[in-house]
Amino acid sequence: MYKLDQNETPLFDALMEYVKRETIPFHVPGHKKGVGADAEFKAFIGENPFKIDVTVFKSVDSLHHPTGPIKRAQELAADAYGSDAAFFSIHGTSGAIQAMIMSVVNSGDKIIIPRNVHKSVTAGIILSGAIPVYMQPKLDKRVGIAHGVTPETVAKSLEENSDAKAVLIINPTYYGVAADIKKIATIVHSYDIPLIVDEAHGPHLSFNKKLPLSSMDAGSDMCCQSTHKIIGALTQASLLHVNSERVDVHRVQQVLSLLQTTSPSYILMASLDCARRQIAINGKELLDKAIDLANYVRCEINKISGLYCFGEELLGNSGVYSLDPTKITITCRDLGITGYDLDMILSNKYHIQMELSDIYNVLAVGSFGDTRENMDALINALKEISREYFGNNTKKSDFLDVPDIPRQIKIPRDAFNAKKEAVSLKNSVGMISGEFLMAYPPGIPVLCPGEEITKDIVDYVKQLKEAGLYVQGTEDPEVEYIKVVK
Repeated sequence: MYKLDQNETPLFDALMEYVKRETIPFHVPGHKKGVGADAEFKAFIGENPFKIDVTVFKSVDSLHHPTGPIKRAQELAADAYGSDAAFFSIHGTSGAIQAMIMSVVNSGDKIIIPRNVHKSVTAGIILSGAIPVYMQPKLDKRVGIAHGVTPETVAKSLEENSDAKAVLIINPTYYGVAADIKKIATIVHSYDIPLIVDEAHGPHLSFNKKLPLSSMDAGSDMCCQSTHKIIGALTQASLLHVNSERVDVHRVQQVLSLLQTTSPSYILMASLDCARRQIAINGKELLDKAIDLANYVRCEINKISGLYCFGEELLGNSGVYSLDPTKITITCRDLGITGYDLDMILSNKYHIQMELSDIYNVLAVGSFGDTRENMDALINALKEISREYFGNNTKKSDFLDVPDIPRQIKIPRDAFNAKKEAVSLKNSVGMISGEFLMAYPPGIPVLCPGEEITKDIVDYVKQLKEAGLYVQGTEDPEVEYIKVVK
């Protein structure tokens, strides 16, 4: 299956060799293997992390010009995931997304993206000076979230923008919903442009056939993954993969070097090295356990009055090609409380911390770090909450249809850098937005920087507020005022 020995951990081994030598450090960081560290902090985390918190020197290699153990570690990651080249990103997937975008589009180039992209995508577009062309994802009114974009939507967007230089999609969404990425890749490649993928929530997909198809296996040209989200690397550690003649690998390396710190954390990189070994060698068995536990929880939650946890019954719906069962979305509309309420009850009363909450849902992220004991604690807490709230409150209202995507008058970079002033939202019709305006649910921007503010949008925000739904993004937390381009 693999060409290389996935039991290797070259970077971690190099750091262990440095520790065994009991080297005297006259290099940064200044804590000098923990001797100069704060005593209380060191007592809590232990001495070992300080021993491998080093700087660039020959035996441990350089992230920006790897020739030794980091080079080998990245080659092992590429082998494990089936890519031509893999790069460590120690500023998370957000930075890797920015690097992907800046590697394939320049100022004035069009890039086709879903409307519900992560803010790091917009940051990459602002940095590159590219022109975004938005695709509307499919919406699920029952649970109040956005799913994927369909191949038909991608095809239509490309027909209308045949001069686009790249397409970006999400695989899977935060809630674990995947689009037909293989078909989308075929459509995009018919225009001889790259398909790049925000696969932040899919670093585990390649290692178990019960999961959606990974973007590398589907034929995408580039993707990035939050290796820390699911498979055991430390927070902020991610991977960027390239698998195409349509993408210049050397350009990707240059952009990453431009964006990443010159003092990367060897602790984070070592965790990437070891997490790759674990998922490559034991991934199927570990993920089997995680999937079985998540499906058990889903089944039990659907027996609780007032709660709903979607699963395979959504397959085949528009925008839902496949599902990651380790993502557990708990819809509490029928309890008459919001997802924010449920999140706070679980946290404050039961000391259970969820991944996120919105107006209708809370999300639990499953992984092979879960136990049956912890899953049962969640189920029992939800049962108690149901007994307390079910039947006592009015079901939360449906979310409103999002207005049409407004006209883009300035590119996001120009709007972001322009002089702006705050005006009353009700008096802003016809002006150019200088900031974002988001509605939750379904988490899709109503306005992006550079877009024209319409009466439909102003009326929509008013309706959202009257329905008790959540609006955010503007500098004014009450969303009474909005920054517009002067």
